[in-house]
This record gives sequence, structure tokens and C-alpha cells, in this order.
Amino acid sequence: MPLILDSPPPSPPHPTSTIASAVWRTEHHTSDVVVVGAGILGTAIAITLARQSRSVILLEKSLKEPDRIVGELLQPGGVEALEKLGLRECLEGIDACVVKGYEVIYFGQGVEIPYPKNAAEKGNRPEGRSFHHGRFIRRLREVAMKEPNVTVVETTVTNTVTSSWTGQILGVESTTRGEKDYYFGALTIIADGYASKFRKDYISRAPTSKSKFWGLELIDADLPSPGHGHVVLGDGAPVLLYQIGTHETRVLVDIPEGLESANTAHGGVKGHLRDTVLPSLPKSVQSSFRTALDTGKLRSMPNSFLPSSANRTSGMVLLGDAMNMRHPLTGGGMTVALNDVVLLRELLSPEVVPDLGNTRLVIKQMRTFHWRRKNLTSVINILAQALYSLFAASDPQLRALQLGCFRYFQLGGSCVDGPVGLLGGIIRRPFVLFYHFFSVALLSIWLTFSQAPLWKLPLTLIESVLIFYKACVVLFPFIGSELRS
Repeated sequence: MPLILDSPPPSPPHPTSTIASAVWRTEHHTSDVVVVGAGILGTAIAITLARQSRSVILLEKSLKEPDRIVGELLQPGGVEALEKLGLRECLEGIDACVVKGYEVIYFGQGVEIPYPKNAAEKGNRPEGRSFHHGRFIRRLREVAMKEPNVTVVETTVTNTVTSSWTGQILGVESTTRGEKDYYFGALTIIADGYASKFRKDYISRAPTSKSKFWGLELIDADLPSPGHGHVVLGDGAPVLLYQIGTHETRVLVDIPEGLESANTAHGGVKGHLRDTVLPSLPKSVQSSFRTALDTGKLRSMPNSFLPSSANRTSGMVLLGDAMNMRHPLTGGGMTVALNDVVLLRELLSPEVVPDLGNTRLVIKQMRTFHWRRKNLTSVINILAQALYSLFAASDPQLRALQLGCFRYFQLGGSCVDGPVGLLGGIIRRPFVLFYHFFSVALLSIWLTFSQAPLWKLPLTLIESVLIFYKACVVLFPFIGSELRS
């Protein structure tokens, strides 16, 4: 239950120096903004608001370098956002690898889909970066700790603090080394990740998860196309491979709930990886995969989907994975988070919102934020969910669409530039996604006709209708979820 205050906490005067602000943050635990969660979005928004002369308290339950198996691939649209925020330096000194695009391998046959050349200045192709997630977080936090307007505190936030007069969120309650603590701000930003403890109290939607990514770290793997993310498609769910360091490669295997080959009777997850996944991988990586499976640490993360919700709570906003998630297949999470920070830098700037305690104005700006972010986030969210449906094909129609998608990539040109531009956060037009998705559907139907004998024409017509219907069933629910507020 949130703490209810009968009277508001003391408000800091408008200090004339960063020293005065720091005193209010350290002695009175009061600032312009309290940020809960020092992950990608939380740390980036803390730095960004501090550079606009806001006083910021950044709270994190553990400042140790995190060790996660997702959040390791930053698309070109995310790299661009990082540059806009003046945080490009955070990609230096962490052994980050250049990502030039993707290699999709369909039953052993590969096709390269590079990022589109015409999307970058000076004719060069845009590039992403892949890295150890924890190293990137560490660099962001180091920058935050150097900001004079930011105070970083290691504490476990337990509740929000609410005014009994207005219902406005005034700050948070936390536990620091076993002692209760309180932090107050004109605006509280909660960015506590995919397992948010506050989400259910402030938005009606709940995340859904139908599968998990099981991850291993391969050492000195020989990837078919170095400098590219790899998507391996076969009889089962997709497998991702991408380099995260000079010697390290991440492999993520999607395992749907209730998968028979992964149950205990078949040796559990390790049995599935050994007997089903290993033979489907490119031969050049099978040896390193086998070694990692025998000696490495196997970990999992749920693959969650959570459509975004408009923030309507006075004094508080929910951001990042706490508010919006998509399947990590396309590596879009960090790109969404960093572009959200770029947009909020504009919408909550001191010129637009002089006083963050003006809750009506903040809520109005957050409504604008909800809809303006859609040009990018709806594309990434819908694409991630739709591609996963195709790549984890579980019925004949989805398998036909999966084949059509691969053949579409093989056509090259705009059939590659459009989809990978959307995936990379470069193209931000939802209609382009709609166009390419149904182009894939029509190609899938044409392939079905071209491969069927003439005497099967009536059945082929029925199958074609079912393929098109399945494409609509895959795409339109996700479009609908993006149109809701």
C-alpha cells in the first residue's frame, strides 16, 4: 500500500547553485525529479533532465554491474538517439561490436539483410552496436554520477508516497541498509523494468508471456556472417546469435510454454538444446555451442508483450519496460527507451514545463508523448510480435508466411531495405510496415499456387484464403493494441 501523507513534504526553494540543489537532495531527500530504476531508460532520463538544470535523485536497489541475457543489441535508431542525448561515449571502452545488419538462415539457406545505405548521411550504411548489457549500464551510471545535478542512491524502493489532499504522487518510500527512507520530487519517474512492482497499481494492462529466451555465451564462435545478428529458422522457434564482445557470442533460444521436446521426459531444456537446437545451427557454431552447453551457465528471461498505456497519474509517470514491452526477437527495447528519452527531453523541457509540479501540464504533455512516440514504437512493437508469430510458425498457414518472408528477403532491394529499416528504428512510418507485411502475404499465396499441381486448384484457393486470413489475424490485433490509450 502506498504511504498517504496528510500534508505535502517541504518544497525546496529554487536554488541559485548546483551546490544548494545537492544539499536539498542529500540532506532533505528532495529534488525536482525522483527516478526509480537506474537501467537504460532511468539513467538516461536522469542525465538528460539534469542537463536541463533539473535537480534529480536516481534510486537503484543494486549498483553492481548487472548480468542479463537481453538488452545487448542496440539498433542504429538507438545509436542515433544516444548521440542526440550526448551519450555516445557510453559505447566506448566496453568492447562493443559493430552490427551491420542481419543474416537470416532458413533451414540452412542464408540471406544477408544489411541496414539500408540510403538511411545514413554521406552514403554510409548505418550501424548498430552489440555488447555486454552490464558494461553499457555501468558506463551510463558512471556518466550519471559525474553529473552535478544528479544524486545516485543505492536503496530499495518499496512504495509510492501519495497526498491525501490531492491524490498526487509526492515521492517514494524505500529501505536503505534496513532503515526506512523517503525521497520527494515534483515528478516521480518509475522505470523499474520488466518485473515492475508498481505497474499493477497504475495501469490496467498486464504483460503476457508465451515463451522464454534461454541464453548461453559462446566463446570464439565462428559466425557465418561476422558483424551481423543471425536469426536461425527451422522446425522449431527461432534462435538468435550475435557477438557481444571480441571473443563472446550470445545465443538465445526461444522455447514456447509447454514445448514437448523441452519437458523433463526428454531431458528438459538442456535436452531440447542438445537434441533439437544443436543440429539446426550452422555447422561453424555447433562446436562452441556444444562446449557452452556442457560447461556454460544457462539462463532464461520471459519474452513479454505489454502494449503502452497513457500516463494519467498526477505527479508520476511510468516508463520503459514497466510501461511497454515487446518480444526481444528484433532487439528493439533499448532503441525504444532511448528515443522515448529524446522525446521527453523536448516535451518536459523547462521552456515548455517550467514547473514539474504543474501536474495538469505534465499529464497533458504525457498524453502528447503517448501518441507522438507511436511513429517509432508502434512499428517496433508490431514488427516484433508479427515476426515472432511467423518465425515461430506453428501451423501450415504460418509456415507458408514464414517461407514467403524468407523468399521476400531473397528478392533484395526494397524488399530488404524496407523491413530492416523498420527493424533498425530507421524508418518510422507504420504504413511501410503494413505494406511490406501484406506484400509478404501475397508472395506467400503466389508461392502456394506455384508449387501446387493443377488438380489441387480448389484446395489451393482455400489455402490461399486461409493464408491471407492468418496474416490479418497476426497483424491486426497488434495494430489495435497500439491504437488504444
